[in-house]
Amino acid sequence: MVGFMSRVWDKMEAASSRLPIVLNAVLVFSITAEVSYLVLVEAPLEQAQKKTEWSKIWKAMHLLAQYFMLGNITWNASLFMKTNPSIRGVFLGGDVLGQGWRYCYTCETHTPPRCSHCYDCNVCVLRRDHHCVFFGRCVGFRNYRYFLNCLLFMWAGLLYAVVMNAEVFIVILKEGVTFHSVMLLLVPWLMFVSGQVTTRAFAFAFIADTCVLGFLLVAAFLFFHVALMLRGQTTREWYSTRRPYNLGVLANIRECMGKYWYICWLCPLIPSPLPGDGINFKVTGSLEPKK
Repeated sequence: MVGFMSRVWDKMEAASSRLPIVLNAVLVFSITAEVSYLVLVEAPLEQAQKKTEWSKIWKAMHLLAQYFMLGNITWNASLFMKTNPSIRGVFLGGDVLGQGWRYCYTCETHTPPRCSHCYDCNVCVLRRDHHCVFFGRCVGFRNYRYFLNCLLFMWAGLLYAVVMNAEVFIVILKEGVTFHSVMLLLVPWLMFVSGQVTTRAFAFAFIADTCVLGFLLVAAFLFFHVALMLRGQTTREWYSTRRPYNLGVLANIRECMGKYWYICWLCPLIPSPLPGDGINFKVTGSLEPKK
């Protein structure tokens, strides 16, 4: 009986670890489907414009931009999940250990600077930043580029969804930006229950509010990690007053995004080799805390 319950618990734990990934996928694809509906059916254009060739061009441009962002999100997320940032299969060096090396008693090996053990992944991760609960994998040396690009396109996609939903429900109200429309955005449930708006207008306002919350959350993560990248730090190093790995803005970007950092963000398939190996880092200051 105990063994059976243990197996059931392990399966439930494994399923729950994948739940954030499933919810993320549902959120991304549902927002994409809803915005596609807005573009193809609602199309916030004037009646005269809807009957012209411009309407087809407008829809094609919007759909192209939307599915370009969706493709980047899914492909970057896929590569992020497939890229292993841990020390498994990595030769960590010989007997001579430099400054910043530590011994991990769980993995039973010496680990290089900026490497630390993740108890969720149960392994040490090279240049570990943090464990991402939304993807169930650590953000580290080899997959940081895909993580950052995924955040970038999620942020852009949510901003696009917010603008489209806001335009459509304002057109539906036929009154422009007024106190009534602003209240509908701020408290859609209250406006709907009190009978101030139609079900259709409430639906668009509610979806727009959901996109706004997602946009703000993703923006906070994105800008925080951009700041870390520019400072040459990881999340674990953020609270330190020392920045021994700060090589300057451009060099810091290359350390994270690779040789072709200026173009690799457009598509995850563009090769951009990283300058280092995740074991040895250029140091511009002392790694030891000041006494």
